[in-house]
Amino acid sequence: MGWAIALHGGAGDIPLSLPVERRLPREETLRRCLTLGIAALKDNHPPLDVVELVVCELENCPHFNAGRGSVLTTIGTVEMEASIMEGNTKNCGAVSGLSTVVNPISLARLVMEKTPHIYLAFDGAETFAREQGVITKDASHFITPETIERLTQAKAVNRVQIDYTQPAVEELSENCDSQIGTVGCVAVDGNGNLAAATSTGGLVNKMVGRIGDTPIIGAGTYANSFCAVSATGKGEAIVRATTGRDVAALMEYKGLSLKDATDYVVENAPKGTTGLVAVSANGEVAMPFNTTGMFRACAKEDGTSEIAIWSSVQNVDELLR
Repeated sequence: MGWAIALHGGAGDIPLSLPVERRLPREETLRRCLTLGIAALKDNHPPLDVVELVVCELENCPHFNAGRGSVLTTIGTVEMEASIMEGNTKNCGAVSGLSTVVNPISLARLVMEKTPHIYLAFDGAETFAREQGVITKDASHFITPETIERLTQAKAVNRVQIDYTQPAVEELSENCDSQIGTVGCVAVDGNGNLAAATSTGGLVNKMVGRIGDTPIIGAGTYANSFCAVSATGKGEAIVRATTGRDVAALMEYKGLSLKDATDYVVENAPKGTTGLVAVSANGEVAMPFNTTGMFRACAKEDGTSEIAIWSSVQNVDELLR
């Protein structure tokens, strides 16, 4: 047993030809966030604090589909969503339909800790944010030239795009990167305490009011005394599969290992829809996906660590020392 942490920046159709200038900023952010999470765990911060800290940092990075980088609805607005869960207590909080909250994951935690509820959305969530004094910005803060261009691309081909949808060559402008993904983090400390957190802007060109898997406890986010899971990919598929809870149930009721449980769930999901990161109470890590790639990173107390996108792994032990 020992501490462990894993995080993701979205799964999807990530081409091997992804330009270096678009790949490196995401890898550097994952590396920085992984280092922050490791330091927090080493300083004995609770896993719940660790996953919130890491996801806040990921939300602040415009290269991912959460917080500042959130994609746009069909009418050009932002509707962010997030959830957080503590394993041993099963306490959890979730939010949807946010348009002004800088760090949705922190508001989700406030829902968990400051209300008798689990889930607040849209006007109610925004009102609660103002009451709690969380940092907010005008909605225009979250709308960038890149997210506008992504919406334009999706509208041009009349489709809703999941994380890292790869358009046809003729659909791309030279200066736009359509590759952007949901974020999440899971962590366990040396005592087996677990937590999970996930945050997203949803789908490019989604209908106003659409809610995906990210804020749904048991789908995109789940934690109990066995494991913590944060999923990414096509929300509708993840909701139908109750991906997070299925992993935990296979471990709890069937006695499967974390690896076997996560592999089973991802392998049985429709191809191209699902990725996840997970840790167990024993300090194991799993990061399977059935998409082309998934931005992901992890580290364990035994010194092993990695940052990867596709099936091959880039070891970053030296970079983390």
